[in-house]
Amino acid sequence: MIIAEVSIFPLGTGTPGVSDYVKVAIRELEASGLKCTPGPMGTTVEAETTGEAYAAIARAQAAVFELGAERAYTVIKMDERRDVEDRSTEDMLDSVRDRDVG
Repeated sequence: MIIAEVSIFPLGTGTPGVSDYVKVAIRELEASGLKCTPGPMGTTVEAETTGEAYAAIARAQAAVFELGAERAYTVIKMDERRDVEDRSTEDMLDSVRDRDVG
């Protein structure tokens, strides 16, 4: 299972506001059929393969360009774990919450 967090920063838009660009990027990620969770600094995407994740991110970046950005700076953080099946973002959070550390 792949869990990725992506942030796409549109540049050359003529305005400091990026909400419209974020909206089209998230819409494209959601259209991929992958589980997507928008957050304040990026969107988390859950995929079965890196190929699925990269394809969805590429479509999101293309949507930002189609809206008029002259440049897009994209940051991807990706975690692939092969020793556990069907792991989700909730599983990751639960693992931390369930720890009883001094």
